Amino acid sequence: MNTPAPVARLLGDRRFAAVAAALLTLPYWTSGIAKLFDLGGALGEARHFGLEPAALVVALTIAVQIGGSLLVILGRQAWLGAGALGVFTAAATLIAHPFWEVADPMARFHERNTFLEHVGLIGGLVLAAIVQERKA
Repeated sequence: MNTPAPVARLLGDRRFAAVAAALLTLPYWTSGIAKLFDLGGALGEARHFGLEPAALVVALTIAVQIGGSLLVILGRQAWLGAGALGVFTAAATLIAHPFWEVADPMARFHERNTFLEHVGLIGGLVLAAIVQERKA
């Protein structure tokens, strides 16, 4: 079945792709910007999860969140940006959302859903890298 012409035009529009990439990376670049404006909070969050040296962890996190997002949004070395965000997401999800360790069934349910949403983001990032690579 062929894609209807209006849909094909939309899917082929670079601006539409940039908006889609900005939406995919929204959790990352907004988090990176928030960390820049609240370094104390970002340091506290890193320490809460036992990540030391906290200042280095925060600096790397901000660089990956904002830099990786920009690479994906701009379609420049999107594989690198998506890969960095994907690895970051995998590590952060294992650290922050270990649902298998949660005793309360309702809390475990919510942690599991968050965990799976993050896994879905990793899949979306991989797909974004594939799409950009095929355009090149």
